Amino acid sequence: MRRAGLDSLHIMFSRLREDIAAIRLKDPAARSGWEVLTCYPGLHALLFHRVAHACWALGLRWLGRFVSQWGRFWTGIEIHPGARIGRRVFIDHGMGVVIGQTAEIGDDCTIYQGVTLGGTSLTRGAKRHPTLGPGVIVGAGAQVLGGFTVGEGAKIGSNAVVVKPVPAGATAVGNPARIIAAPGNRPAADGASGELHPVVREFAAYGVTPNADDPTSLAINGLIAHVSRQASRVDEIVAALDRLGTRFEDMSDCRGEVEALEQLGEVVRDK
Repeated sequence: MRRAGLDSLHIMFSRLREDIAAIRLKDPAARSGWEVLTCYPGLHALLFHRVAHACWALGLRWLGRFVSQWGRFWTGIEIHPGARIGRRVFIDHGMGVVIGQTAEIGDDCTIYQGVTLGGTSLTRGAKRHPTLGPGVIVGAGAQVLGGFTVGEGAKIGSNAVVVKPVPAGATAVGNPARIIAAPGNRPAADGASGELHPVVREFAAYGVTPNADDPTSLAINGLIAHVSRQASRVDEIVAALDRLGTRFEDMSDCRGEVEALEQLGEVVRDK
């Protein structure tokens, strides 16, 4: 019995060290392990949740909810005691995060402030909340709603509303969310020791990756570029015909349309 208790304490402290190491790896503002331990609400919320989840698993449902409510009070992060959370999960800032009862979060996931992992069904006992695969990043303000899976290494952009599965390695942006195919990057972990590898490929904060613009923005920008090239070619043809003595009407109307499209593109990029 005493041996089992010592083993439990060892596991608890080893996972705490993992959590602190993961936060220091991902957050450049983290200056020391002591600062992370004492000042990071995301870490505190996970500690509260581990106690609450243990109570829930033992059938002490009221006590589990009571502990989770204290965690919500102290951290601003609400995690149902029935939720399953993996190792080295980083909840950054965290205020306003809500994680539902049947949610599952894989190892090495990152969740930013204002995120909801919610349900769309009122059926008791059903899988109502999402499952995040390993290495998923959920940007600030995103809403992931339903009992589907977000694949390994996927990224959810800030303020996205996701109601359908997201493939592994993809990025979902917008409301309703649209899928952008992109390679996933996740902190790799050593399966034997559970320690983070010292070299982590590109970590994308807030679920944003370089050159992963919104598909609508990319389409409009492509159209603008095409029209601009066509207008330039028409100018060359008109100039060549003018040199041969053939006169054409003024092309100002066409230029006005091009300028209008360029202004539209600037508005899209600003948004």
